[in-house]
Amino acid sequence: MRSERDQDRERLEQEIRGEPYTSLLRQLQQANAFLRRFGNWADIIAFMRNGTSRDPLKDEILRPIFQAHAEDEDARWRTILLVIFWPGLESTYYRKRAWDDNESERWSNVTWAFLQVICRIDVSKRPDRLVQKVINDTIHAVHDEYRREWDRTNCEIPTDPDLLEALAGAAEDAGMVEVLISEEREFQIHRLREHMEVGCITETDLALIVGTRVYGRPLRECAEEADLSYEAAKKRRHRAEAAIRSFGQS
Repeated sequence: MRSERDQDRERLEQEIRGEPYTSLLRQLQQANAFLRRFGNWADIIAFMRNGTSRDPLKDEILRPIFQAHAEDEDARWRTILLVIFWPGLESTYYRKRAWDDNESERWSNVTWAFLQVICRIDVSKRPDRLVQKVINDTIHAVHDEYRREWDRTNCEIPTDPDLLEALAGAAEDAGMVEVLISEEREFQIHRLREHMEVGCITETDLALIVGTRVYGRPLRECAEEADLSYEAAKKRRHRAEAAIRSFGQS
């Protein structure tokens, strides 16, 4: 059976074939020569879903859409963008399973974050690499929403592997995945090392957190390398992460 989400996608894809959306495309094509090569929105969506996220020609499509949306805030632009970015949003949804086992709530949070992001895009400040911008900002917005929920309920906050996995899943090509993961790892390791240098955590704590959280290695494997039992390593990592959170709030 098709999922409710698949049915929603098909309904939206059918909706944008109608005249109200065709008139929007004609409006854009009058001022944008590049868009004149496409016969309808289906052609544009097919183009956007092929190739890599770094293709500069994709900016030639997204830029006028965002400009038009900023000018008139017509809800049809948001529907078009939702259909264009649907695969990336589904990737984020699947990659975030560890954050929320409620599938309906998880999808709702992803799409809501996306709609907030596209309403904030300003192409005068960010005219290129718009695919990466939208997906990355959506992932971070979803993470921030769950972080607020975790803070309210005093739950342990899933850290680096979840966010890295989401970033990797959202990217459309291997090169982009590699760049995102490399940059995020460097930042997280630098931040953790600073906590060690001020005495918030020990060198062993650092090794456990970097090994399991940043590189996603099994805790049991890292525990053996640190000459600790699995349970001892688990408790030690938990205390170290709690210390980091407390230090950040002090």
